[in-house]
Amino acid sequence: MRFNDNNFLINAQMSLRTMTDTGNLFTIGFTQKSAEQFFRLLANNSVHTLIDTRLNNTGQLAGFSKRDDLKYFCKTILSAEYVHWLESAPEEAMLSAYKKKEITWADYASEYLSLIEKRKVESSIGLVSSGGACLLCSEAKPHQCHRSLLADYLSKKSGSSFKVQHLV
Repeated sequence: MRFNDNNFLINAQMSLRTMTDTGNLFTIGFTQKSAEQFFRLLANNSVHTLIDTRLNNTGQLAGFSKRDDLKYFCKTILSAEYVHWLESAPEEAMLSAYKKKEITWADYASEYLSLIEKRKVESSIGLVSSGGACLLCSEAKPHQCHRSLLADYLSKKSGSSFKVQHLV
């Protein structure tokens, strides 16, 4: 651990963020947002951990939200951590079926909730319950998006110990 002035300031800010944002779990999608809008929303809400819940996070269409870029931007712009939480991502088959309209939103939601229950994602609830965490996926709006299902599921499993807030 280094104790220079810059590191001390960053560590102090992160501790303050954790204390002031305890009880909030944020969600955000990156589509239909510029990089400036995206990072401003995260900064204005004191996000200190961006949790990527996407199955595919390295594709060419991801723009500024590719895994390695996000890791760098989070550290550099927000002094935040980036985590890819693959266990919270939907399976390829269910995602593909939903995108191709082979299954309804209700069917997709049911399959996804069964999947995360089977995976016991709530065992990682510490990742989101310390405050200042934000679940990321690609959908611009939170309705009909797995990040909303995941956030609600985690909130219920925690006994509603945190509030879900969607950043749009």
